[in-house]
Amino acid sequence: MKKTLRPLLCGLAAVMAVAAATPVLAQDARKVDPDHLSAYWILLNTKVNADIPNTGRNMDKPGCASVSYQVGSDGLPMNIELKKVAPESDLGSVAVSIVKNLRYGPSLTNRHSEPVATYYIVPFNMPADAAAKAKLIAACQLPGYGQG
Repeated sequence: MKKTLRPLLCGLAAVMAVAAATPVLAQDARKVDPDHLSAYWILLNTKVNADIPNTGRNMDKPGCASVSYQVGSDGLPMNIELKKVAPESDLGSVAVSIVKNLRYGPSLTNRHSEPVATYYIVPFNMPADAAAKAKLIAACQLPGYGQG
């Protein structure tokens, strides 16, 4: 009788351990705006490759694209999602390919490699005028991301 009860108890213990860990795994990552990401993660790339199509709509116009993602505990982007392209163009896929190639290392204050959610604004064909640049970038900012 004891030999048949032991596998059942081990299985029950395993199910309870998974159930106890599930709420921790399901929690949303802290949302951090791009200006405060360095408090958690440091960008390691000095350059990034991008997949650029040969043709597309408004590829030569000034604009930007916002890509949301989570920096995982391994420093790799995950849950990558194109959120906004301003003005409308086919440059969103380029922005997504850039974010996929980003690599991060934890900051000194993030010793436990806490994952965080953030976003990245990719500028395209920016005008020389600073005010015009700022206006374009403002169009791609995403609400709901705190300062950390």
